[in-house]
Amino acid sequence: MSYPLKTAVFRLNPEDAHRAAIAALRLWGALDALIDSKMDQLNGVSIAGLSFPNRVGVAAGLDKNAEAIPGLFALGFGAVEVGTLTPRPQPGNPRPRLFRLTEDQAVINRMGFNNQGIDAALARVTKLGRRKGVLGINVGANKDSDDRVADYALGVGKAAPLADYVTINVSSPNTPGLRDLQSRPALDELLAASDTARVLADGTRRPLFLKIAPDLDRAGVEGAIAAAVDHHVDALIVSNTTISRPPLSSRFAGEAGGLSGAPLAPLARAKLAEAVEIAAGALPLISAGGIDGVDEAKRRIDAGAALVQVYSALVFKGPGLARAIARGV
Repeated sequence: MSYPLKTAVFRLNPEDAHRAAIAALRLWGALDALIDSKMDQLNGVSIAGLSFPNRVGVAAGLDKNAEAIPGLFALGFGAVEVGTLTPRPQPGNPRPRLFRLTEDQAVINRMGFNNQGIDAALARVTKLGRRKGVLGINVGANKDSDDRVADYALGVGKAAPLADYVTINVSSPNTPGLRDLQSRPALDELLAASDTARVLADGTRRPLFLKIAPDLDRAGVEGAIAAAVDHHVDALIVSNTTISRPPLSSRFAGEAGGLSGAPLAPLARAKLAEAVEIAAGALPLISAGGIDGVDEAKRRIDAGAALVQVYSALVFKGPGLARAIARGV
């Protein structure tokens, strides 16, 4: 599928193209606010007490600094997840760190939680008017943190009053040692601290989601789900990018980082099925990874996902993808 300006966008290096997309989404959001268009209410679903107007969300990583939330809702997403946000601003890993694998309809990134810090992002969220869908805020730890559990607790505590849900991201492969937090007992400590931090001033608890890696083995998935249930996590996002490498055609195939896009689909699909079996209905599951159209989204929902999230496919399929999937499922 092609879309207007695709050729021009692909002439830019991927990170510059990403910044251009964020700028365009900011403008689109402003225009949408002027005409006050309505969100498509299509096959919505309720999770953790939240009403999602449709089953398609944008995954964290696209709008890292909460700059384009209205524009993303204007594209038809029922949920927008911003971040990953860390307590302190950090530049991320050296460039180049984002690679477009056009032949494979894939992306490799080793961004490293580059963001302006949670306070800058939340200042933008505070200024938003009425939201058209569900807003998630994805939080992580600074690369040089001496206490990563404290970083997560701080992030959850700051995000909870402004988010509809908060996601704990311990599954990025681009911060050394971060994925170790997916294993018990480290995950228990982190989730216990986050469970406390998400309590609001009125005593209610903001929904808390956990995002895991597709590279966990079955025992790892079992442990993550058990910890999530023990600490009252409201939903599990399956899954992040992979460090595995299926056969790829692009010259960038050997770059280090997390692989996303079409080649991730079989692994993400298999990991979802495994999580569905293990969770046995104990908590809702959200599927991410390689979802590039209606057919793949239907496969995930039929397999047991309550919602789907997309990101990399937008690079190749264009801004109409969200609404097409929402209407198709």
